[in-house]
Amino acid sequence: MNRFRNHANIPINFIWKLFSVLLFLSFFTFFFQGIHTVDDTTSNEQAKSLEQAIRRSIVQCYAVEGTYPPSLDYLKEHYGISYDSEHFFVDYTSIGSNIMPDITIIPRDASE
Repeated sequence: MNRFRNHANIPINFIWKLFSVLLFLSFFTFFFQGIHTVDDTTSNEQAKSLEQAIRRSIVQCYAVEGTYPPSLDYLKEHYGISYDSEHFFVDYTSIGSNIMPDITIIPRDASE
């Protein structure tokens, strides 16, 4: 029996294992946080792109036909607008045939 040995000492090997596990967890956390950020950015860019496509189709319809389209379904049928309705909600409010419609695009949550 060694009377001079301190039983409270933590072995160096344990410290290195703990350090490596904490380092791995921190990299893992930062990696998934980065993926989440990229996903949010991509969703925002898709919404902007959809709004631009709808606005271009509205202006094209007005230039060709002389009136603004009466509904979003009209744009889908005659001007080829398509989008993922499970990912985006598009509110299309037509005010009149000579006033540009109001467009609101709202991303839907994946949890719904």
